[in-house]
Amino acid sequence: MPVINENDTTATDEISFGDNDFLAAQVAVLVSAEQLILLTDIDGLYTADPRVYPDAKIVREMDDFAGLDELEIGHTTSPLGSGGMRSKVVAADMATAAGIETTICSGVRPEALRAVLAGEREGTRFPAREARYSSFKLWLKYAKPARGTLLVDAGAARALRDGAASLLPVGVVEVLGEFDAGDAVEIAQVASDGEGQAHRLGKGICNYSAQELRQVQGMKSVVAREVLPRASEEAVHRDYLVVD
Repeated sequence: MPVINENDTTATDEISFGDNDFLAAQVAVLVSAEQLILLTDIDGLYTADPRVYPDAKIVREMDDFAGLDELEIGHTTSPLGSGGMRSKVVAADMATAAGIETTICSGVRPEALRAVLAGEREGTRFPAREARYSSFKLWLKYAKPARGTLLVDAGAARALRDGAASLLPVGVVEVLGEFDAGDAVEIAQVASDGEGQAHRLGKGICNYSAQELRQVQGMKSVVAREVLPRASEEAVHRDYLVVD
């Protein structure tokens, strides 16, 4: 049985998955696993942390990730691992998006794992969903940390959301943060009035550094190449972009 672990003292950003929950989900996707089981020191996902709120109820099945906003899911970690319940839920989101059923259950009670493998009711089950993304895009969406944010105009947002297009420099309104070419960035649409909160659209791998993109934002690609002769036509290519 292979044992795969992310060593927090030696892992570089290029190969880092964030924690072992993300790593487990990614390995499950890569090997086309039938099921992912995430073990923790409580019996599953609760409506709140049962160690803090004794009246919290266990959630036996979760098929609506939007409904998670109603639960009090914290980042508290166990002495046995690096990830808290929130990271396990995000890992379940990642795996089920690839069509892999996921269960969060106790790794302390010996009978819990046996029950899951036997198909019995145990822990919290996340049913598989229709696969939407490649393994690379799942990693980008869930595990690759963003180093900055690109604010885009309404036309670019519409092309990304409805047209499966790449993001061009002409559609970039503002560049937030400092990052290098090849880093992941969040992409958000500016508010229509310019004053409200930006609406997140997705995440992608940027072909420019933040400094370079600030020089060519709002420019058509042909003009951008006059400013930066080696500039890429796309700020973020559609193959390296995942839209929410």
